[in-house]
Formats: sequence, C-alpha cells, structure tokens
Amino acid sequence: MAALDIIDPMIRGGGIALFALWIAILWRDHRAVLAARVAIAMNVTIIAYLLARLFNREGPSQWPYIVFDAAAVMVPSLFWLFARLWFDDREAIGWRSWLLILGFALLPLAQIVLIAATGDYSWEIWAVVRVGMFAFALAGMWIAWRGRMGDLIEARRGFRLGLICAIGGFILLVTFVEMVHNRETGHEMWRAITLAAIFAGTFAVSIGLYRFRAAELFAPPDAAAPPDRVAPSPDVSPLAQRLKAVMAEERAYRAEGFSIAMLAARLGEPEYRVRRAINGEMGFRNFTAFLNSFRLDEVRGALADPAQREVPILTIALDAGFGSLGPFNRAFRDAEGMTPSGYRVKALANGFADSGIG
Repeated sequence: MAALDIIDPMIRGGGIALFALWIAILWRDHRAVLAARVAIAMNVTIIAYLLARLFNREGPSQWPYIVFDAAAVMVPSLFWLFARLWFDDREAIGWRSWLLILGFALLPLAQIVLIAATGDYSWEIWAVVRVGMFAFALAGMWIAWRGRMGDLIEARRGFRLGLICAIGGFILLVTFVEMVHNRETGHEMWRAITLAAIFAGTFAVSIGLYRFRAAELFAPPDAAAPPDRVAPSPDVSPLAQRLKAVMAEERAYRAEGFSIAMLAARLGEPEYRVRRAINGEMGFRNFTAFLNSFRLDEVRGALADPAQREVPILTIALDAGFGSLGPFNRAFRDAEGMTPSGYRVKALANGFADSGIG
C-alpha cells in the first residue's frame, strides 16, 4: 500500500517526538527519582522500536535494525519496573528484580552475538523473548490496576488506566503483531494495525503528558522521611483528627481487607475528602502506606514489650493487620532499616518502645 509508505514515517516520527518530549519533561522535573529515570529508559527503548522499523532487515541497514530491535524488546521489562517503582512508591528495587531484568537483557544480546558470529538467527531465543515480553507487560498492567483504589495522588490515579491502555496495551498488541507479521498473507493489514497502535498510544501519551509536570507525581527523595510520605500540612483539620482517632484508638487498620471506601463509610464522609485528608494533611501517597504506619506503630510497641518477649513475630504482625510475613518484613525493613527480630533484640536491650518512625 503506497499510503502506508507515506503514513508510516509520519506516525513514527510523531511518536518519536512525543516520547522525546516526555523524556525531556521527566529529566527536567524528576530526574532525581529512580522511577522517573526508569521511565526515561523505557521511553528510549520505545523510540528504539519506532526507529528500528525505518531500517531494512537486509542489506547495509541490517545491523542498525538488529541493534534497535534488540533495545526495543526491553520495553516490557522496563514498563514492569517503572510500574513497580511509581505505583508502589518505591525508592529502590531489590537485587532479584534487577537480576531478572539483566537476565532478560542478555537474551537479545546473545542473539546479536550469534548473528555476528555465525550469521544464524535463533528462533528459540526469539520465542523466549516474546514470552518474556508478554509476561512483563501483563505484570506491569496488573500492578497499575491492582492499586488504583488505594492511590491517594489524584493525578496519578487518573493516569493509571491510561497508562495500562496506552503503554501496556500497546506493548501487548505490538508484540502479538511482531509474532505474526512475517506471514505473507495479510502483511499490510498487520502493518496497518501496528501503525494504528503506535498512533493511539502516542495520542494517549500526549493527552496525559501534562500530568508529569505536577511535582506531587514523583515524590523527591527525602532521607528524613519514608519514601511513601510527602510533607504533611501544618494545619490539621477536624477530619484528619477523626482519621487519626479511628485508626489509632479504634485500630480500624486491623480489619481484614480494610479499604478507603470502608474508612470513608465509617467516618460518614465522601471518599474524595478522605483521600484528600490522608494525602494533603497527613502526607501519605497511598492507602497501604497509611495503614502500615499504624500497623508498624503497634508492632514496634509489641516488639519492645518485655511481656511479649515470647510472642512469635508472625503472630504480632498478623494481629496488627498484616496479611502475611513477606509484606510485613518489607514494610518493617523500609521503616526501620533492620529486621523485626533485630529490632526486638535492640529494643529490649535498650528499653525503648518506639523509634518514632512510621
């Protein structure tokens, strides 16, 4: 189709410009934050994908295509990493996750080495890479979806669905098309679908791009405060006071599956007002961190209590509202910089009941 030969570079060029603009905004406003730096890397690999198809797979332009294509397959893994960092308000990612990313990155690198050394193309590596791309894309979309109700940053909460559709959906569709586009029958149809996906994805990004100018979207690193907190308002409203009373005195955080909707109903307040109070006045970026702050206060008190010296740490964590040991251990280490057992030994030895963190 002659029309596609004209439209193709136009759509790709527009997409490259849009993602380059996103990179510029992220670098200018949020480059100190790891989530933003991962988003920049993700956008660079998306640009690599858009550039790769401008080169032929044969002849003198084969190697530029191979290199850009190898970079492009990293889009889903970086999307997953970005979703974990941004939506879960993480300042760091564990070594196992980085090892997974590195292991996946070695696959396209091995493909390049194989082509350079033997001229052969491994379809086994290709298949493993495509499966990995699907898995990373789905995992990133799930992370963005699962925490939408507990997100207290309104601009970010509104962007979750758009990111799922624009980036996650784009990755899934394009990955699927790449798996079938070599078929002779319907090649132009798949090419048209790919261009439509690129256009829709970049259009959605252009609509949501202005959101990344908001300072509250990416909390700047602050060594004096937990990563899921922002500076609270100095003025405490009656609603914020009631929130603290319900949580600290009535221990509502212990209830299984306790949600922000349940808290709003308990207070007799609209949900949006409760969100605004927790975020704007109390400084929390997500509801889980808000709950965990009260849970950790209770845990710290129990660990420092000589009368509870023999109570298993798991029992203390479950009584405080943590659903399992894994999330509890991560939350405790993030807050205290040590294991719960280490904290108990230190607290009982020094005779203190609360570190003041949380």
